[in-house]
Amino acid sequence: MSVADIRQSYEKNVLLEASLASTPFDQFALWFDEALKAKVVEPNAMTLATSTLSGRPSARTVLLKGFDERGFVFFTNYESRKGEELAQNPCASLLFFWPALERQVRLEGSIEKISAQDSDEYYNSRPLGSRIGAWVSPQSRPISLQELEARTQALTESLGAHPARPPHWGGYRLRPDYAEFWQGRPSRLHDRLVFQLNDQNQWVSTRLAP
Repeated sequence: MSVADIRQSYEKNVLLEASLASTPFDQFALWFDEALKAKVVEPNAMTLATSTLSGRPSARTVLLKGFDERGFVFFTNYESRKGEELAQNPCASLLFFWPALERQVRLEGSIEKISAQDSDEYYNSRPLGSRIGAWVSPQSRPISLQELEARTQALTESLGAHPARPPHWGGYRLRPDYAEFWQGRPSRLHDRLVFQLNDQNQWVSTRLAP
């Protein structure tokens, strides 16, 4: 089969204005709950897109670790490639794709670091190996497997069972000003309902052509 011949017909659901929540946070909560109930594999997996000041983009998959009306939270090494790009250009995009439900969610907005206290709280909830791993990895820097293993052994011994959070590791929050909810439909006539903040800081919803 040619790659060009691979296609899927989307027929499971619809997304109509009458059923849309009043804010993107409420709509996301509804869809995320449905993804959990449908046992979607890693429903909190999302593509994070960042870019340099010159406009060169990069994207990778990270995990959502919290959301509310302030925004969407994930954690990483502040000195990684994504961290460096967010320091240069504190704007980003998130993409959730739940093929089992034939849905996507796109979020765009500004990025900020969460508080040290909130980063500490999440860090301390992680498995010990993950906490030590945050110290071990000079993320996005060249390293040999032997060096990585040696650092893991040395830091596992020196940090003990209760390591403090590394100062170079913590959380970011994306504060969206744009949110698109996409529901697959037959004949590629997909539903695309968008929330955008207006000049009065109010959410306005619009349907976009598929």
